[in-house]
Amino acid sequence: MADFDQLVKARHSTRKFLSTPVPRTLLNESLALAQFAPSNSNIQPWHVLIADGVRRDRLKEALITEAKRAAPNIPQLPEEFKHFRQELGAEVYGAMGIAREDKASRAAAVLRNYEFFGAPVVAIICIHQDLGRADDMSVGMYVQTLLLALTERGLGTICEVSLAGYSDILRTELNIQPELAIICGIAIGYADPDFPGNHLHVGRAPVEHNVVYLDS
Repeated sequence: MADFDQLVKARHSTRKFLSTPVPRTLLNESLALAQFAPSNSNIQPWHVLIADGVRRDRLKEALITEAKRAAPNIPQLPEEFKHFRQELGAEVYGAMGIAREDKASRAAAVLRNYEFFGAPVVAIICIHQDLGRADDMSVGMYVQTLLLALTERGLGTICEVSLAGYSDILRTELNIQPELAIICGIAIGYADPDFPGNHLHVGRAPVEHNVVYLDS
């Protein structure tokens, strides 16, 4: 097993995948490990739908068609948090060699979200709509555990909140029950080692930015 510190630092967003199929055994091992994530009252509130092959291709086409017609229906960031997205965008587009003024290339890059960046597998993460914030936290811990398990097995991943912005498409194509709220998608596959954006490791704030010790 990989050293845990190295594993956590190695996990990053993959933005271009190879077409190489993902062995179902690796998916099953990772999903089984993620089941050990903690959850409120052990209710294990995560619900995961996985699409590959024809189902994945059909979902991709439907999403791209809709994305060309309308923007995703996702909440806007509050003003004081928008700079994080802008800074991330500058790093990502910079690594891909896309200039700020190159609107056509930026628009094409955005559409790649709905192609799952070429990943052969996409997972959609849901939770029952009647559950609350503590249960959202439980799903978050499940997702992190799943991402680390996949990383340890040599697979690349990227969480895609934007997919939830087209919930009607996801519900239709994947037969998602109405009582399930869609949180995000996860694209899964082998990272393309020749794509510059896959070598980007976005920095993090120092611990004291988020943590306060309440010393006596």
